[in-house]
Amino acid sequence: MDRDYDVIVVGGGGAGMSAAIEAHDAGASVALIETDSRLGGSTALSGGVYYASGTSVQRAKGIEADTPDAMFEYYMTLNQYRVEPSLARVLSDKAAGGLEWLIEMGVEFTAENLYSSGVESVARGHGATGNGAAIAAALDQEVSKRNIDVALNARVQQLQIKRDNGAVTGVILDDAKIQAGAVVLTTGGFGANPNFLHRYYPEATAHGDWVWYIGNPNCLGDGLSLGEQAGAEIVGHNRGLLLTTPNFKKELEVYVPGWIVYVNREGRRFVNELAEYAVMSGVVNAQTGGSCFAIFDEVTRMEAKPDPLYADLFASGMVSPNWVSNVLEEQTRAGKIITADSLLQLAEKAGIKPGALQSTVDKYNADCDSGSDSMFFKTASEMKPVRTPPFYAVEIRPAIVCLTSTGVRIDKRAQAIDSNGMAIEGLFAAGETTGGVLGERYIGGGNSITNAIVFGRIAGESAAIQAQELDSSNS
Repeated sequence: MDRDYDVIVVGGGGAGMSAAIEAHDAGASVALIETDSRLGGSTALSGGVYYASGTSVQRAKGIEADTPDAMFEYYMTLNQYRVEPSLARVLSDKAAGGLEWLIEMGVEFTAENLYSSGVESVARGHGATGNGAAIAAALDQEVSKRNIDVALNARVQQLQIKRDNGAVTGVILDDAKIQAGAVVLTTGGFGANPNFLHRYYPEATAHGDWVWYIGNPNCLGDGLSLGEQAGAEIVGHNRGLLLTTPNFKKELEVYVPGWIVYVNREGRRFVNELAEYAVMSGVVNAQTGGSCFAIFDEVTRMEAKPDPLYADLFASGMVSPNWVSNVLEEQTRAGKIITADSLLQLAEKAGIKPGALQSTVDKYNADCDSGSDSMFFKTASEMKPVRTPPFYAVEIRPAIVCLTSTGVRIDKRAQAIDSNGMAIEGLFAAGETTGGVLGERYIGGGNSITNAIVFGRIAGESAAIQAQELDSSNS
């Protein structure tokens, strides 16, 4: 059959590079097309955590009993079984193999950087030395070693689709038709596309001008648009990962200090303030108005300083230290922090039920004195009483778009599925471009990187096999 490549991969982030490498290693001729001026996508901008069970890194830390079965059970339970079980099963089974694959490429994952990145007790979050940039660099190097044609600053406008059976046979790039045996869509999510956010992730856009996106600016949802051209079903509506923010600046801070006291508009605490970001946005969004308030006093404000645990992240500029005394003073002057000389006045200014706020703070202060959080079991050493005026309230909303999880429906082979449940010949997808893998709740740090690597590898190999099968059927 006449064609330019066996496999064309559209999008050069973690999923796309993984797909291109595996397609090549499966014997296919491969082209990798990327809109940006370099490969890497949102993977290169990430913290570089990889979520997996049963790994060599876990064993090096003495964790012997963790299994893919346990990961699958946790994954499905946290998502209330509202993801596709077959895809979650593949992710759980193949996650460790993907990690070892990256280690073979030279990415360093140390036992010291292994931690519990979700709300489970076992450590499955594998932090890469050098963060996501190191993962992207290793994949880029592997792409360079192979005979893979890479086109940068290039955007695919359309898929080529056979009229008789709907099979995908290539792409249209700047009016040039490039023929292929199979196409893999790995363009990332759509966090940088306001129209797609309104359409597919209204939970995020509900927070208006607070909303901003931390991923690659080229994540415009091209994969969803291209997939729809071929009749692919778009699934996982209103899913993604939001991070909470005080909206001081458009700067990322995943970590909040333990001394914060979160209350809702009813004046009640509703969560352990140190809960993982994997679940915090959903808990905050469930409160009246979809937000809450962080309460503290003058003593705490004056003593607020960066947490030394995150010194490297602050130094790198990856996250911003918002919860420090000078920033809090600055934001109070700017009017973004409400202040008052009494809790009653503070509640009235913030729109919090006054008597309930006073009662909540009294109970919290008593817990601070006793050295035990009787309500939510927050670590006692992190607790500070709220006694000394002036008092402060900062509104918190889940409004930072970290990733989007609506996308092209795929099967276990990463082949795109249409609305009738039928596989679309010649079309595959992986990573953030797909739906059905990531759910309404993010299971823990590293879930998206694992999704990209695992299904990127599967998509590349599956696309190469289908291209070869096409050759066999036409010979």
